[in-house]
Amino acid sequence: MSTSFDPLILGQRIRHHRRRRGLTLDELGAKVGRPAPYLSLVENGRREPKLSLVTEIAAALDVAVADLLDPEPPSQRAALEIELRRIQEDPRFRRLDLPHLKPSAKVPDAALAQIVGLFRALVDEDDQATELRRAHGSVSRRLTAADGRLPDVERVAAAALQRAGYSGAGPLTARNLLDLVAAYGYQIDAVEVLPPGVRSVLDRRRKVVLIPQRNELRTRQARKAVLQTIGAIALDHTDPDDLETWLMHRVETAYFAAAVLVPERAAVPFLLAARGDRDLSVEDLKERFYVSYEMAAQRFTNLATFHLGLRTHFLRSDPAGMVRKAYANDGLPLPVDPFGSAEGQFLCRRWAARAAYRSEDRFSLYHQYTDTPAGAFWCATHIEADPDAHAVTVGVPAEDARLFRGRDTGHRQRSSCPDGACCRPTTAQRGRWNGLVSVGARAQERVVGLLASDPRPRVDWVEILDLLDGHDERS
Repeated sequence: MSTSFDPLILGQRIRHHRRRRGLTLDELGAKVGRPAPYLSLVENGRREPKLSLVTEIAAALDVAVADLLDPEPPSQRAALEIELRRIQEDPRFRRLDLPHLKPSAKVPDAALAQIVGLFRALVDEDDQATELRRAHGSVSRRLTAADGRLPDVERVAAAALQRAGYSGAGPLTARNLLDLVAAYGYQIDAVEVLPPGVRSVLDRRRKVVLIPQRNELRTRQARKAVLQTIGAIALDHTDPDDLETWLMHRVETAYFAAAVLVPERAAVPFLLAARGDRDLSVEDLKERFYVSYEMAAQRFTNLATFHLGLRTHFLRSDPAGMVRKAYANDGLPLPVDPFGSAEGQFLCRRWAARAAYRSEDRFSLYHQYTDTPAGAFWCATHIEADPDAHAVTVGVPAEDARLFRGRDTGHRQRSSCPDGACCRPTTAQRGRWNGLVSVGARAQERVVGLLASDPRPRVDWVEILDLLDGHDERS
């Protein structure tokens, strides 16, 4: 057919005008020389008539051809029926395995509106999740291409340390932190409690960074929270317009905090000396600069390729093996989604990040060699002694293990993932236990995460502004 029009809308407009004229399908068919079943297919959008037939139908209904070809549905009811038809043909709807609904006259408009509205919400959430995965994948590729190092953020962090008068010897002190914050025109003020899910509040009017009272300034958590907040100022971050920018801002502020607490100028000579002694250890970097193991591990990967000539990988994963954070430029075959993001994917049960949970002393540093389809890798895994017991893993290709403490480990595993059988039950197991096992999985966190209307953290602005008003009155 040479003309371009929507057959669903055309069919609805023909039906609308036919009913207004009080004609049955048989009566209209007699006028245009077409059988009623054929015209029924046309009205249901399942046949695309030639323009000559459209002209004949318009004449039979005493309307203009342009009226039948109008791209707008003839009524709100018709619009709902059209959208319902398209919804039920959508692969996302078919995956729900729901019965087909024919919008007969007995189905009220309100019911159609609810079905259409619910599916629109489902699509919006699906689109948002897709956009988040796409943004994560893009940020991951940017970090990998940069070998984990962000030179611009390094320069800003070095300038901040210089403004704070940091000497480069030892961990950043409480005095250094106060001076750094003051260098940007702010001061730190501890309050009794912050709203749930909030680690700090930046009061731009009074130039104050509010942190919870329970975190002393000397603790690692408080230093990181303050520095990430100040990092947004130092890096000139503004409110992001898209998810990728929002994610990149989070990466940059976390990087800024790490670059301040583990300064490049001080860390690189320390690491080069350890490399020369073949005694590299993230644990030493952690103790030297009084930071968490996770921050030390990430900082090591920031510096390793550019300064030490080592390609590395970093993982933070939960006890089930789900990846929470990931970076690799050493060829580790990470499980990734179609957009290239490893976050939310599951690691092979034979990788060090999961094998560490099965070790006799799970809270000691665990070392392992792993043979994968992409080659052999050496890893060091630390399980955090917190309620969630996340695992933090740093690794390198096996040939570079000679430079690390823990290279003499006897732990070795072979993984055939991501497409291997090592993470699937054997045929014998399936046969032995088929139909005899039920599992009560913890699903609440996963379900709530999928139901969230926005992947970004939610804050209660009423609580925050009430806090600032009260703090303003007391000052």
